[in-house]
Amino acid sequence: MANDKKQTEHAHADHHGHTAEHFREKHLMLDPLPRGQMNDMVMESMMEKPTWKFWVVASILAAIVAYGLFFSWGKMIAEGLGIAGVNRPSYWGIFLVNTVFWIGISHAGTFISAILRVFKAEFRRPFTRAAELMTTFGLVQAGFSIFMHMGRVWLSYWLMPYPNQRMLWPNLHSPLTWDLLAITTYLLSSTMYLFLPLIPDVAMARDRSTGWRKTFYKILALGFRGTEGEWTHLRNGMNIFAFAIIPVMFSVHTIVSWDFAAATRPGWSSTIFGPYFIVGALHSGMGAAVAVLAVIRGTMKHMKYFIRGEHFDAIGQLMLIISMAWAYFFFNDYMVQWYGGDKWTQQLLHFHEAGPMGWMWFGMLICNIVIPWAILWNAKWRATPWLVATVGIIINVGMWFERYIIVPISLSINRMPFTWRLYQPGVEIPLGIGTLAFFILLYMIASKLIPLIPVWEVQEGQMAHELKKFGRETVVSVSELE
Repeated sequence: MANDKKQTEHAHADHHGHTAEHFREKHLMLDPLPRGQMNDMVMESMMEKPTWKFWVVASILAAIVAYGLFFSWGKMIAEGLGIAGVNRPSYWGIFLVNTVFWIGISHAGTFISAILRVFKAEFRRPFTRAAELMTTFGLVQAGFSIFMHMGRVWLSYWLMPYPNQRMLWPNLHSPLTWDLLAITTYLLSSTMYLFLPLIPDVAMARDRSTGWRKTFYKILALGFRGTEGEWTHLRNGMNIFAFAIIPVMFSVHTIVSWDFAAATRPGWSSTIFGPYFIVGALHSGMGAAVAVLAVIRGTMKHMKYFIRGEHFDAIGQLMLIISMAWAYFFFNDYMVQWYGGDKWTQQLLHFHEAGPMGWMWFGMLICNIVIPWAILWNAKWRATPWLVATVGIIINVGMWFERYIIVPISLSINRMPFTWRLYQPGVEIPLGIGTLAFFILLYMIASKLIPLIPVWEVQEGQMAHELKKFGRETVVSVSELE
């Protein structure tokens, strides 16, 4: 009997040991390393000498930006908007498509960093900064698209509400004015929200670097020394920003949707465009975030320790839920418009499906619903980084299709059939490719200047997590840090 009891105890101990080891392999929060070692890993990944592949990719992107963005933009300014495809009746083309698309991409950072922080989702910790960078860089591309659409961009100061002698003031009744205010507020607040949690990490980089980098990080660190008072102020500021930026995020894409819903055009007079656009923004944003994480994990040193299969699994679950929500709002909007009885709206819906661009409508449904549902239901596939990243890229293709259908294709059909004309993009194509290349190039530069992993947040989570044994089961518990 005594021997059996000992054997049972040894078996339970072995089981507990194996379980603990399994949890450590699977969960970053249960696989702690000394903070100094994690800081060294992040610094090494950031300061590693770029390989020839890095320079080749950066050179190609720089060439695309130079030609696709700045040269094409300069050509359009010199020759006029006539070389673009915007014309009666489609006065809003790829410029506005990309504006809405990039604003949607920017929502990923706020959602991951602010909303998940408020709800204490622990899996967010290692990649919050990567998502926050997406917010800032995405809004920069959205701003470029707006200025391109304006044409004579040097006169944009007329839009500013400052004292002037022309008696020209912004029309506060226009949703476009609200766009300007909301996007500007969102850009400033998201940049501040990116900067606050960055301070401890740039202070760490300041103490571990020399030369121009030390000076650069010294300026960004604002004299941060890690005292108890500084940590208290930092956490309080982050908590305030986390709550404050959430309504700003929702207001931005709601106002963007009002640009369409306030117009009396077929296909746009919808009462659910607000939540529909927000869900669509989160859909594209999460897809872009998971693709960026996969690239960081695959190309930067030591990142496989910080970004693991569990993170892709968690984001994959969010992508699946958001895809289901998007499908609900899409078909809700479709049914309401179809059964509304307006013949022009019904004509437009038929044009979406059976017109010359009908392949895009069906491609949108396949990219946004069919593929995510077919892959992300499987837990094993969800934990495969390259597969989830591929799904994220496909979702973004589908969401760009959706924006294209809403903006230029929907404008092709109106209540005056003699004006019907299919939108034919011109210089907008190289300009759109240029903004995408500029986004990727900015991210590559940031990866060599900014610690992409918030080590202090990771360590804070590791200190709060522990394994506890309840009977024969070993579970993960999270204690609140005071």
